[in-house]
Amino acid sequence: MALPAWLQPRYRKNTYLFIYYLIQFCGHSWIFTNMTVRFFSFGEDSMVDTFYAIGLVMRLCQSISLLELLHIYVGIEPNHLFPRFLQLTERIIILFVVITSQEEVQEKYVVCVLFIFWNLLDMVRYTYSMLSVIGISYAVLTWLSQTLWMPIYPLCVLAEGMYYTYSHLYSERRDILGVFPFKKKKM
Repeated sequence: MALPAWLQPRYRKNTYLFIYYLIQFCGHSWIFTNMTVRFFSFGEDSMVDTFYAIGLVMRLCQSISLLELLHIYVGIEPNHLFPRFLQLTERIIILFVVITSQEEVQEKYVVCVLFIFWNLLDMVRYTYSMLSVIGISYAVLTWLSQTLWMPIYPLCVLAEGMYYTYSHLYSERRDILGVFPFKKKKM
């Protein structure tokens, strides 16, 4: 007798990952929306107290993202462990060691800019991952997920560092989008 679909291991794994990605998407969307509304309501003044307004949710989302290391380690998420570890370590150190622990840093414009970039990238990434796990694929979203980091990540790197993660993301993009061979014309 076959197990019902909802009891099969693959279904449970996909359900868990979908819920995880959905929670992360909701958290990052809330942060991004909150920051956008605050900026249009208060202008540049909103940038100074960004951390006070959304810092708790940002810390929660980044803490939950540590589960991704476990996902990769146990094999339920198909990524490379070391590059993800470096990316998450960067963010955790920046968020908890640099920003959270130093009040004078919390009021800097770079915190707002960094949070905008992080959340924009994560909203796209988690949307792509959430839909992928249930078998839905949109070419534009796939392209955006594998390309948006290219202009944004270098700006984040200026604040954080970490060349290795950048090069890994580029190779991941190449692997997913494929290499387009160019043929030379014979004359």
